[in-house]
Amino acid sequence: MKVLLILLSALLSLGSSAVKATDIASLNPIEPLVVTTKFHEKDIPFNVTLPASYQSKPNKTYVLMFNVHPRMQPVLAGMHDWTSHNGGWPWLETILVTPAGYDEAFHRLYMDYVEGKNQQFLSFLEDELIASLSEKYRLNGFRIYSGFTGNATTGLGILLDKPSLFNAYILASPVLANHPLKPLEKVKAQLAKLPKKPTYLMLSTSDSSYEQAQLESFAELSNLATELAPENLQLTIKRFDGTYYMSQPVLSTAYAIEEIFHDVHETLAPDSAISMQGADAILNHYQYLSNEKYGFTVSAQPSLKKLGNSLLESKPNKAIAVLTTATEAYPESAFAFDALAAAYAKLDQPEKAVANQQKAVELSGELVEFWQRKHREKLEKYQQVLGEH
Repeated sequence: MKVLLILLSALLSLGSSAVKATDIASLNPIEPLVVTTKFHEKDIPFNVTLPASYQSKPNKTYVLMFNVHPRMQPVLAGMHDWTSHNGGWPWLETILVTPAGYDEAFHRLYMDYVEGKNQQFLSFLEDELIASLSEKYRLNGFRIYSGFTGNATTGLGILLDKPSLFNAYILASPVLANHPLKPLEKVKAQLAKLPKKPTYLMLSTSDSSYEQAQLESFAELSNLATELAPENLQLTIKRFDGTYYMSQPVLSTAYAIEEIFHDVHETLAPDSAISMQGADAILNHYQYLSNEKYGFTVSAQPSLKKLGNSLLESKPNKAIAVLTTATEAYPESAFAFDALAAAYAKLDQPEKAVANQQKAVELSGELVEFWQRKHREKLEKYQQVLGEH
């Protein structure tokens, strides 16, 4: 009977998931965006793929990812949906932008830049496309460029010629040898002169038959980038040897996304160099991430909680001080007060545990029901302990 109930539960769960997934396209709606440009008599159409939460969370802002190839839309949209639907982990919810098709005006702008005729393409991206997106959609300021083969080479040119355009570049299998943009010469002349702005750069390739002709140039690029990369450039060079050519955009994107947002998701260990300097050092670190690296708020609260909890047994007063700092820095965080309440409970101070957990319950109204229930259950537990004192 127990096995039968487990199987029935599993079937019901699958059925429920199937119902929710019947209209999968509605999870990532595509909107058309037509951009007027001074560089051509015709407007240029784009597809804007919105994350699932865009309509239901009107106060939320989003990362932007741009890819030049129209057929990358379903690839990136599927990868993004899967890796962002658990609370934006590991891929923060992102607005994806791709050309709507093989547009003549866009292609001309693109090729004029690649062939070294002018840099109108960069002006179009900044002053017309990104400006239009910023006006219509809720962007948080962090932008990613992704490209494959020739489009990856173009991304390298954008990084060097207009570094303010994007914060991160995912460049898979760049074409380097005999390319009209002369990427290796540009790297030699310009990479070390990049502004002191935190930037992520992924360069990747493989040993597939299609990439063999580029491997010598890729090795030269790798050496140049390693030698000349300024301090604020987070450089990753990856060889996906033994894999297929057409898999490279998928592999590089999956790998790079985890690195790009690692500082958002990874809680500092109590014995890390930063945490060992105390709560103020943690706050300063996350202020740097928020203001300099990402441009949107990255919370220090989980790292403060981890440090505080690690000190409870050996230095309880210091632990309480760290956890109190978290409530002061994040007075609207239910989790900050929940952590402080839990610490007081462990120190057998139920009255303070109840007071802080009541605050956590008050602040949990915007959280999903699971966390609201958890906070209420803890409050009841602490109240029961207080009544027994």
